Amino acid sequence: MVRLDIQAQDLCLMLLTPLTNELLQAICYVIHQYLAPVLGTSHHVILAGVVHVPVGFVRYLAHRASIQHQAIYWQLSNLPSHLKRNAPSIPIAEAKGLTAGYDKIQVTDFRNHLYIKVYQKRVCSMLTIPTIAIPDQFNAATAFLDRNLEEGRSSKTAVYFEGNAYTYARIGELANRVGNSLLDLGVDMEQRVALLLLDSPQFAASFFGAIKMGAVPIPLNTNLRPSDYVYMLNDSRARVLLVHGALWPQILQILSELKYIRHIVVVGLEQVGGQETATLHDFDKWTQKAPVELQAAETSKDDSAFWLYSSGSTGFPKGCVHLQHDMTYCTEYYAKPILGIHEGDITFSAAKLFFAYGLGNNLYFPFGVGASAVYYAGRPLPEDMFKVVQQYRPTIFFGVPTLYAGMLALPDAEKRFDFTSVRVCVSAGEALPADILRRWKEKFKVDILDGIGSTEILHIFISNRIGEIRPGSSGKLVPGYEALITDESGHAVKQGEIGNLLIRGDSTTANYWNKHEKTKDVINGHWIHTGDKYYEDAEGYFWYCGRSDDMLKVGGQWVSPVEVEAALIAHPAVLEAAVVGDMDADELIKPKAYVVLNQDYEPSEALANELKAFVKERLAAFKYPRWIEFVPELPKTATGKIQRFKLRGN
Repeated sequence: MVRLDIQAQDLCLMLLTPLTNELLQAICYVIHQYLAPVLGTSHHVILAGVVHVPVGFVRYLAHRASIQHQAIYWQLSNLPSHLKRNAPSIPIAEAKGLTAGYDKIQVTDFRNHLYIKVYQKRVCSMLTIPTIAIPDQFNAATAFLDRNLEEGRSSKTAVYFEGNAYTYARIGELANRVGNSLLDLGVDMEQRVALLLLDSPQFAASFFGAIKMGAVPIPLNTNLRPSDYVYMLNDSRARVLLVHGALWPQILQILSELKYIRHIVVVGLEQVGGQETATLHDFDKWTQKAPVELQAAETSKDDSAFWLYSSGSTGFPKGCVHLQHDMTYCTEYYAKPILGIHEGDITFSAAKLFFAYGLGNNLYFPFGVGASAVYYAGRPLPEDMFKVVQQYRPTIFFGVPTLYAGMLALPDAEKRFDFTSVRVCVSAGEALPADILRRWKEKFKVDILDGIGSTEILHIFISNRIGEIRPGSSGKLVPGYEALITDESGHAVKQGEIGNLLIRGDSTTANYWNKHEKTKDVINGHWIHTGDKYYEDAEGYFWYCGRSDDMLKVGGQWVSPVEVEAALIAHPAVLEAAVVGDMDADELIKPKAYVVLNQDYEPSEALANELKAFVKERLAAFKYPRWIEFVPELPKTATGKIQRFKLRGN
């Protein structure tokens, strides 16, 4: 869209899409044919936009549009009333020189803003963005937790956990105690506090308590290896670590390697045989001695609120810095309009709170509307998910395709368990195969809304909608987000063509912590490269076509082939290895390894199983290769680089 935006007496030409020759011709035609004859003369130019404006653009535009000056600037008073009130649509046939890539051109006046819209059959997809008013001074904990107390929900259940109900008042009091306890440890504003916590009331209270006192909580994946925690804790320079007792033994192994941690707080320290010291604290004792009142830190809407670590193509996680306003953006634009979430809902997310997906699903979405959430600390096994749903009767269920496939595989699940409380299911993390959606609807009589989100963008930005589901697609754009599909040169592709998906929206990470070059590679102005290949159909549905790089999404979690290959090569039998994605019986992506053996080793099923177990011992369990195929050699380039694309689909 090209917009002429009137602010007071100024008329601004704003470029919101890449400037092509065809688009330039369209702008020139409209100005020359409809605006130039009635506009006054001037000598100013106001150009704004998120894309590069080529040198000579203004001079060329002025020449082609028959304007005598080097710039474009007119007085609003010179515009005739019929031009402002009427919205003439210019048929494409009338616009000489335009290609078939354009549908029509329209001049419209709306609320004292004059727009020129060039409707194209491709480029930037955008929905009308409603306005969210967020004050400059804004603390997310106040918005998502304290507001519920102020609005009379103190006695309402905020969290169901292990048979108990925790009210908003109880979570709010615990959050205040956590915040005050962090202050007592000397934690200052903007310092990081790592959360290695299972889904629990302690997680919710610690997350919001840290934000409220001005610190920056960093939820960590509870399924990783000790070496992963060494990297993230040192990279983030977190001063305090809050950890559940079940995970404490892993931290004990690496204490000497942690450079910046000054205090560790363990949930259930004494239950795991630990004793308090000057730097080691039991969570309950630590919080019980703290005051129950806490004044929220005077943070701005653009201050850091929390980080989430996202995996990268090198295998090293990247700290995504999210701001105070990001959770409000996702709640207002996705949770409310797409899910229709309201105070009477009960959410249950199989995806854990340390995931960006789970954090929205089961923490700030329900807290954002005064609803309730069900927390489950165990592994999200299919049968256990049914049991939790039957016990707590949630109305919104969040899962991933792998889990939905596992739940469908349970014999007679629709007869053994009551799933009728759920009014809508949601899926993200990886593409949901159409067959899983079909079988789920047949068995459980409820839809699954598939969508795509990312840690960088915080939550789902393209989604199917209730009553508008297109099986196999990721759905349509969520309000508040824009999408651009480009070729390798950054030019927009034609509608229906596959390209690289870029997204623009105000929940996008501010940057990757301490990764300046990677930030520049991924974020260009307001746009972020998702790393996904997509195409958009004529009705605005987006269809996933794979990753732009070699990263794999397994069970909703990223897997770096390089990391798995390195683990395999550490085995004495392995000479070389290449890992790619392959589909299982449910059409879900899992790692597959092609292995070249060293001399004196022969391929066998026993060796394949040994290699799988070997990888499991060294990496998180979800990363191990589900299949191993022994090959005499790997395809390579002339320079010796493995050509993984030749192995895909074998």
